[in-house]
Amino acid sequence: MKIVVITRPDFFVGEADIINKMLCAGLPLMHIRKPMATIVEVENLIKDINPVFADRLVLHDFHSLAVKYNLYGVHLNGRNPYAPDNWHGSISRSTHSVAELIVDAERYNYSFLSPVFNSISKENYNSGFTLSQLKQAALEGVINDKVFALGGVTADKVPLLKDVGFGGAALLGEVWNNADNIDAYMSRLLSFAK
Repeated sequence: MKIVVITRPDFFVGEADIINKMLCAGLPLMHIRKPMATIVEVENLIKDINPVFADRLVLHDFHSLAVKYNLYGVHLNGRNPYAPDNWHGSISRSTHSVAELIVDAERYNYSFLSPVFNSISKENYNSGFTLSQLKQAALEGVINDKVFALGGVTADKVPLLKDVGFGGAALLGEVWNNADNIDAYMSRLLSFAK
């Protein structure tokens, strides 16, 4: 199972160091999501991340920087619904229903489905699915190795998500709540994904 971490929406001192530690520990993908940021702020964060990890970075905004720095991918959303012209890297997207997952699924390398559980980082952003609905979608082949669970995902829930049939898990809240002990946390998280 592939693990994705999404940045906090704000910037904070030491953020790039923590990102570098996560990537060094073996994190497959880091999604940089800074919806209120300027292009200069996002570019400065990219520059502060070790360039050896460029092939594991995905941008939610300012997709032109993905081209400039030869990053792994771009994530499409309401603010940025299209990939850059002549983009040949990964393209991912967010979905919020099983039905939405089916639409144009072949266009994307992977899709987030959320909220699978009650969100840790967003207040009143509660699960939109029952476990039986998720299992049924997996039986029908809608949830597969190209669908990553998002929303309330914790390290302890990764084995359950793997059993359901998700190809990946995307985390935000729990990761950043454990930033002071990121090495131990990443070791635990990545061990569940094996």
